[in-house]
Amino acid sequence: MAATDRLDGRPIIITGASSGIGEATAHALASEGASLVLAARRKERLEEIAADIESEYGTESLVVSTDVADEEAVKTLVSETIETFGELYATVNNAGLARGGEVESMSTDDFETMQAVNVDGVFYATRAAIPYVRETGGHILFVGSFAGQYPRPANPVYAATKWWVRGFAHSVAAQVGDDGIGVTVINPSEVRSEFGGNDGESFEERFERGDVTEPEEIASAIVFALTQEHSSVTELDLFRRDKFTEF
Repeated sequence: MAATDRLDGRPIIITGASSGIGEATAHALASEGASLVLAARRKERLEEIAADIESEYGTESLVVSTDVADEEAVKTLVSETIETFGELYATVNNAGLARGGEVESMSTDDFETMQAVNVDGVFYATRAAIPYVRETGGHILFVGSFAGQYPRPANPVYAATKWWVRGFAHSVAAQVGDDGIGVTVINPSEVRSEFGGNDGESFEERFERGDVTEPEEIASAIVFALTQEHSSVTELDLFRRDKFTEF
């Protein structure tokens, strides 16, 4: 992908930035000159990533330890972004998790945790970002999922949260399109990262390189979406090549 100056110095928040898609996206956006706000709960890990990015690309970064399920923490994330950089160009709603699996045996805690992070956290971050992204004519990007498009037997609750993300994103696009805000949903299938299935095994442990999508592939799609100037990439699906053979 050819470099563009569209993101030079533009502040972009990435939630779930401490590993996987979030970490890869941080490197990809930094290579385009963006100023980054790295948000996740693991502050020490974020600081390591920020140091690597600043050393490699010479871009500015801000680390804000954030639990997206905490409304006040998300407000602080956005306010510190504005205080540091004076504006917000884009938010990448990447934080998400899966817990449990079977509905009849799922604990209330697992259910509420998925709702809090995958649904409430996306709402809090989007609501807080809109006024500032409107000012910059920027972008709100949502990391959805294959699970948010097709019925699946594995973890219906997780799937439902991603159906919500997709529906919310498209409806937000309808609401803010006249304001010049770009809205995109990126839907991966399995990505080789710390994210895991229902048995506690991560996809990084389960799959060999080349078996499924790599985080850098999703990061490239995010950069592509955020660098469109006069249009908006509404939705991009990035599925492993043999995904539909399961049906």
